[in-house]
Amino acid sequence: MATIVECVPIFSEGRRDWVIDELLGAVRSVAGVRVLEVEKDPDHNRTVVAFAGAPEPVLEAAFRVVRRAADLIDLDQHEGAHPRIGAADVVPFVPVAGVSLADCAELARRLGRRLGEELGLPVYLYGKAATRPERRELPDIRRGEYEGLKVAIASDPARAPDFGPARLGPAGATVVGARLPLIAYNINLQTDDVAVAKTIARKVRESAGGLPAVRAIGLSLAGTGQVQVSLNLTDYRRTGLLTAFRAVSDEAASPGVEVAGSHVVGLLPAEALAEVVAETLRSPNFAADRILERALLVRAEEEPS
Repeated sequence: MATIVECVPIFSEGRRDWVIDELLGAVRSVAGVRVLEVEKDPDHNRTVVAFAGAPEPVLEAAFRVVRRAADLIDLDQHEGAHPRIGAADVVPFVPVAGVSLADCAELARRLGRRLGEELGLPVYLYGKAATRPERRELPDIRRGEYEGLKVAIASDPARAPDFGPARLGPAGATVVGARLPLIAYNINLQTDDVAVAKTIARKVRESAGGLPAVRAIGLSLAGTGQVQVSLNLTDYRRTGLLTAFRAVSDEAASPGVEVAGSHVVGLLPAEALAEVVAETLRSPNFAADRILERALLVRAEEEPS
């Protein structure tokens, strides 16, 4: 069986196309790596890139694209709706085939060490690669964002990076880790009152007693005059897309706000869509293996090479 790792870095740039093109060029400069998805968001002013391949080429592509981002993105000039601490804000490795989560954690540690030693970037390890319990969750590392971390990294020993110097340059810091597939899901609301989105986010996030395996924040979208509940479904088996959508929609209905639409950021597992189909069509026997393309891929993997 082929060994495949996915890397899904998020960059603090969603408005300058030429910068995004440069980042993609850095990824594509490594043989054996395929870009799967590019998701640009001008309101958040960030871009999500998904690429995959064998572990070693993916590791090299991750290093090259972070290096390019550090050259081109200045956090002192950056403004956007979404929290961030670095030009290459977060770089997670995700197991796809023939690779374990522990393998991905080792890739994260290798990348983090190299970014710190060769590029002089402060690096924090999170998820399965975290060195401390308080750094397992990304929001905890992003606390205070770039502006707050500029002060805290030099004055608070608890905010010292795992690799690299305890100081921030204009490229900020990078968070590197390993995780299982995560679904980034944004739900826009027909109001410009960001307090509504923030209240709903507080109610649905797991940390406040809401939905299991859900992170949520409320944001204002200046470009549309709407607000957004931005969700991370960290385990779609515990809380799926449809459950999250209904929860946000129900909470929004209380103050009389309608859902304007929703948007999945990047790629998601076939099983996550199967859950939506099964519940919406009331077809409990529907599963991912009933999706034609998925079945063909599984059969191809089973055949001897």
